[in-house]
Amino acid sequence: MVKIKSFKGIRPVSIMANQIASRPYDVLNKEEARKEAEGNPLSFLHVIKPEIDLPDDVDEYSMPVYEAGKAYFQRMIDEEVLYQDKEEMLYVYAQTMNGKTQYGLVACAWIEDYFEDRIKKHELTRPDKEEDRKMHVRVSGMNYEPVFFTYPGVAEIDQIVAEVVKGDPIYNFTSEDGFGHHFWVVDDPMDQERLITLFESVPATYVADGHHRTAAAALVGKERKEQNPNHTGEEEYNFFLAVHFPADQLTIIDYNRVVTDLNGHTPGDFLQKLEKAFVVEKKGTEPYKPAELHNLSMYLEGEWYSLKAKPGTYNDSDPIGCLDVTILSEQVLTPLLDITDLRKSKRIDFVGGIRGLEELKRRVDSGEMALAFALYPVSMDQLIRIADTGNIMPPKTTWFEPKLRSGLIIHSLD
Repeated sequence: MVKIKSFKGIRPVSIMANQIASRPYDVLNKEEARKEAEGNPLSFLHVIKPEIDLPDDVDEYSMPVYEAGKAYFQRMIDEEVLYQDKEEMLYVYAQTMNGKTQYGLVACAWIEDYFEDRIKKHELTRPDKEEDRKMHVRVSGMNYEPVFFTYPGVAEIDQIVAEVVKGDPIYNFTSEDGFGHHFWVVDDPMDQERLITLFESVPATYVADGHHRTAAAALVGKERKEQNPNHTGEEEYNFFLAVHFPADQLTIIDYNRVVTDLNGHTPGDFLQKLEKAFVVEKKGTEPYKPAELHNLSMYLEGEWYSLKAKPGTYNDSDPIGCLDVTILSEQVLTPLLDITDLRKSKRIDFVGGIRGLEELKRRVDSGEMALAFALYPVSMDQLIRIADTGNIMPPKTTWFEPKLRSGLIIHSLD
């Protein structure tokens, strides 16, 4: 049984939604966010990355940063570019990419579902990033950004959502990256009640994107619970903001790797050593995209290669052992390149598939990196299987696109 609830959303005035909506905090560094928000005082980046408005010598994880974000948010409320709905609502947030639209139900998730593992995870969180997001929630008393959840599709939920989206969206725009964003209010009490009831039959939801935000929201809710002697369980801090997408509407795209050096190997020696675990085939100078599971792509010295993993290098009965990221780590990164900790090594970097194979080529051709690997994307079935079995994916395995825009809906803990 999964518990969701309606809430009094804080959201933009319709004509300003496109200016306010921003990319999420974790896809931009400070310099990129500052450039993106330049000339747009309405950008929600001023709230979720407030360091862009402070001097460079201010510690990004210091209290003045969190207080600056809170103050900017309050300014947007005072200037009435953001306002709060008077009644509790559910919402539908749809995104369009390459002609395909996915429809998510915006609702508050219950923190106890997180602690009792009905909200399932597939990634480890880093304590420093978790604490950063917790400070944003503690200082602001808000869930500024929703987390991206998925769940096994339910036909009746799809039907209700399909009826809701027949109406005109209150927000409807295309962001600068070409993705469409569409937003509706579910204001019919009967629809709200039925959707909440239907979610009670969903065995679990899954964190698709936003593990740090999920953990932070749940842990701050728990802190408030422990600090409140009159706790009843119905307070808003028991819930946090999420957009729930049915799994059959989502697509995971590839998450690729670039490496700084060959760990002392010559290119010829490195290629020869790869033949122990892979069938290696030169593909030429045109980018080569992996065609199937257990087929990797490599770019080295101006040439693309197909690496087809040999039997025995993977275990399709093991949720982790069948992943191509595992094959790459166990057969290449660790034994040949001496990269053993993907979270800490400075010799490896990760490139979301949305940037394309040309980005891998660019980084190698520039001399910044020595070689690149492109991977076949993980499937939704693999993600769910890993979460259901209590396993954890290796770092930087899944990339979901489009990202949820921040600033379209906010949840207050008070």
